[in-house]
Amino acid sequence: MALKETDLQEKTIPKTDVDIEQKTDFRSGNEMAAQAAAQINYHVMGYFPITPSTEIAEYLDEMKTEGKHDIVLIPADGEHGSAGICYGAATAGGRVFNATSANGFLYMIEQLPVQSGTRFPMVMNLVTRSVSGPLDIRGDHSDLYFGLNIGWPILLAKDPQAVYDMNLIALRVAEHKDVRLPVIVAYDGFFTSHQKRRVQYFSNRDAVQKFVGETPKGYVDSLDTSNPVTIGPYMNDPDYINNKYQQSEAMYNAERVYLEVAEEYAKISGRKYGLLDLYMMEDAEVAVFLLNSASDTAKDVVDKLRKQGIKAGVIAPEIIRPFPKKAIQEALKNVKVVLVGERADSFGGHGANLTHEVKAALQEIKADTTVLSRIYGLGGKDFYADDAEAFFQLCLDVLQGKEVKAFDYFGHTPGKAELVPQRVLKPLTKEETTGFVSVTKDEETGELKVKMPPLRGLTAKAKRIAPGHGACPGCGIFPGLETFYKGIEGDVVVLFHTGCAMVVTTGYPYSSHRITYIHNLFQNGAATLSGVVEMFWERKRRGEILVSDDITFIMITGDGGMDIGMGPAIGAALRNHKMIILEYDNEGYMNTGAQLSYSTPLGHMTATSNVGGFQSGKPFHHKDTAQIMAATNIPYVFTGTEAFPQDLIKKAAKAQWYAKNEGMAYGKILISCPLNWKAADEAGNAIVANAVNTCFFPLYEVEHGITKITYDPEEKGKRQPVSEWLKMLGKTKHLLKPENAHYLKMFEDEVERRWRRLKAKHENPYL
Repeated sequence: MALKETDLQEKTIPKTDVDIEQKTDFRSGNEMAAQAAAQINYHVMGYFPITPSTEIAEYLDEMKTEGKHDIVLIPADGEHGSAGICYGAATAGGRVFNATSANGFLYMIEQLPVQSGTRFPMVMNLVTRSVSGPLDIRGDHSDLYFGLNIGWPILLAKDPQAVYDMNLIALRVAEHKDVRLPVIVAYDGFFTSHQKRRVQYFSNRDAVQKFVGETPKGYVDSLDTSNPVTIGPYMNDPDYINNKYQQSEAMYNAERVYLEVAEEYAKISGRKYGLLDLYMMEDAEVAVFLLNSASDTAKDVVDKLRKQGIKAGVIAPEIIRPFPKKAIQEALKNVKVVLVGERADSFGGHGANLTHEVKAALQEIKADTTVLSRIYGLGGKDFYADDAEAFFQLCLDVLQGKEVKAFDYFGHTPGKAELVPQRVLKPLTKEETTGFVSVTKDEETGELKVKMPPLRGLTAKAKRIAPGHGACPGCGIFPGLETFYKGIEGDVVVLFHTGCAMVVTTGYPYSSHRITYIHNLFQNGAATLSGVVEMFWERKRRGEILVSDDITFIMITGDGGMDIGMGPAIGAALRNHKMIILEYDNEGYMNTGAQLSYSTPLGHMTATSNVGGFQSGKPFHHKDTAQIMAATNIPYVFTGTEAFPQDLIKKAAKAQWYAKNEGMAYGKILISCPLNWKAADEAGNAIVANAVNTCFFPLYEVEHGITKITYDPEEKGKRQPVSEWLKMLGKTKHLLKPENAHYLKMFEDEVERRWRRLKAKHENPYL
């Protein structure tokens, strides 16, 4: 279709054309995404925390406590689940919203073509971030590029203002009768998501409601029982290709609809969005093509070059799906050299995705334009004016006849032999960790007997975690792990899920681990370690010589890892691999900023279960992971804390025996998180001890299905009311107020119910 000049260049409408009141403020991109969602007042948001998009759900939860919206916020067990929640809600005829980043986006990606292929609209904010491995939480576009082929229109927001505006435009595009597709609004993690900029937004939600209109009716609705429908049927040829043709046509329609909606939006907001954000491109001879926030940096350099008589310009697309081919052809038809800078690579493709799409567009019109490609800014590497100037210099070098590589990385540095990381501590020897604790099996009763020295004697046992890590003061992870490790003898290989313990001990090129350490993501740790375990046993069976033929394999999980990783953990348990899974329970997703997890207790305050006039903390009870794992019939399950060290050390020793001789062992240790529990740094030991004495966190073990309580505070005369434990935590002070008495009673009743059920199991081996 023909493009008007305003589609390419005009960015503002005179304020005299705008009569709807707007508020001026300083806000971040995540704040503006939440503001837009709240004013739209979506029906449902399924979500899962992942940096740097997590704040959107946090802001929306906080706003809900203040009664600013009615969105049903559903915390999923992982991004795959959150995508399923959103899809289900979309089929049910309402408006749906989500936000994610990086590996979370990839984890849900299986679901995303399902939604676009069945034509159910929604809006998702993709706060772009590096895809691991290795793990990096900062911003590039490696996640965004995985979304280019899922059938979702993709709008780009280069600053917080555009985040707000694009979210409003995106919903209109998604719901348009000629589109009916889910839409992504993508913006740069940390650069745009967290940096505050001057913004404007509508003061009155009614203006937003009027712009987006009522939820369209007359389409497929899984709740319309008067009109039964089949959603997502099995399809054969030629129906499937016909379906995809219709989807393709809808995608191309999105370009026209986007322009129409953007023009309508400009009339009420004063802000114009087109297909491309062009700067000084009218007569440009050299140009850079950049997505999102980096484009503004390049504009400053253009001003400098123009003063030197160099005709430079910047192109920043505001939509990349559908790809604005004709607009790019028009913008570049007279440009001699363009450099396409991309914050992601298509490995082995001699340039990333958009480079080839720009080349293809120019080839169609036989433009005499040289296209250079540079991969830059990976892992959140900053893009400065000097970098933009270097990009332009490469273009000028081509004009001067110099030889310039068509494709390369920019900003990488060669390694230096003298900087190769050196081992600081000698590897642990088996002798340093062996001979302290022993386990024997009574041949008559089958009972395991643990023999261990006094705690003072265990201080001579070498630590598997070296001094020095980046954890918060008072973090309970390391006292808990070190106490557990005291019961483990000999050679060990550990796998850590993503989480606080992983992040604070492995900042490259340093590591706090004195034993072999592997990392994998939340959802797949148990499966990964299963592969390591079975390779160990198979290599032994084949007679291969190993450095050690007696290794204990341990997976460390926490920070919600037994939510998103529950499925693979149960799978590994059912297969009964010879390994230990140890969960440190800090009652939240602490590594992403203390959002609720399924281990967060009822009523506890987190960043996504805020306390205010309209809600009082987490609205449902916590998951009993130990009982879930016991139900898989693995040989051994236990609970423990650092506050009862002898108990925990004995259980660790028994877990190791089972992992070597029979199969999987699972342990759950409660650890304090002073920062997010809002407690004193030095009070961790007392807090977890009180959790045991209130029977909130009972100490027990399950051997071959038989439950045994290993510490009974009632028998010891030490049982405390649950309120005594809650008093120690700032995150639960609200539960002790009279207006929340019913929540406190619900919590106390559930603690008592679980304790009585455990006592019954202790007394009856058949339960």
